[in-house]
Amino acid sequence: MNELLRYFQRELPGINQFLDAEAEALSGLVRDVARHIIGSGGKRIRPMLTLLHARALGYDKDDFHAIACALELLHSATLLHDDYLDDAEVRRGRAASHLVFGRTETILAGDALLALANEMGARYGNARLCWLLARGIMETAVGEIEEIQFAKHPTLDREAYMRIIIGKTARLIECACRCGAALAGATPEQEDAAGEYGLNLGIAFQLVDDALDYDSPTSETGKPEGGDLREGKVTLPLILFMEDCEEAASDTLLTLMRDGELTDEQCAEVLAQVQDAGCAERTRDEAAIYVERAKACLAGLPPGEERTVLGQAADYVLTRTK
Repeated sequence: MNELLRYFQRELPGINQFLDAEAEALSGLVRDVARHIIGSGGKRIRPMLTLLHARALGYDKDDFHAIACALELLHSATLLHDDYLDDAEVRRGRAASHLVFGRTETILAGDALLALANEMGARYGNARLCWLLARGIMETAVGEIEEIQFAKHPTLDREAYMRIIIGKTARLIECACRCGAALAGATPEQEDAAGEYGLNLGIAFQLVDDALDYDSPTSETGKPEGGDLREGKVTLPLILFMEDCEEAASDTLLTLMRDGELTDEQCAEVLAQVQDAGCAERTRDEAAIYVERAKACLAGLPPGEERTVLGQAADYVLTRTK
């Protein structure tokens, strides 16, 4: 992982500086909300993936920050909206933006960040980049809508769960990789390989994220342990657990989650049972399959630092704790 660490240490200051400058250029409360969500941290995986794919495919200009950071702004906007919809209290160890600035204000600030991200992508005069950004926004929104509908009628439907995580998480990571390829003027085949890497990496990323919700403390993740369960979200660790339960017990739990009647005591009990059954570890095993698929997509890239770092980034997804 040494190359990955060095690469991030070298490039992250420039990415963060660009994001800070774009936030400062905004006006009023939009600027304050942008500062709050951008300043709360984040791994900056999406802009780094854009940069890595662009350079891996031969892009040698230094004007990549606008499109790379556009992906981070899209992600930040989805977090603002997602926290509001989930009525979340904490994001990355800080109070959620809607609790600090107000619900209506936060939603509108998220809309402004979406618009800014599109404007940043348009700076290149590259129609493909604009199309990719628009597609990424649309697919992410569809994934979020499907998740809301799934929470209203929760089932043990793995296919529905996979559609949701692909839409709400993996498509935007795929978009980041495709944008890097498009910036470099890649062939359709090269862009598709970059997209497949991102799609599989994104699926693995969300699977690990869902596992962390059951097996990693708040002090590491910055989010309440068992938050998905309390919000009525049926994710793979819970699906694996309930598949091994009596049907009546599973039906009762799903009903309680659907109706929002799961008590704190019941949440704690289910959380402990999922942990004892090793369902988070089994979810990570599933994620490992997608990591290997992602790494296989790098075969067509020329040998070099970027290809090495992309492979290490895929491995890192499995080992992360927040």
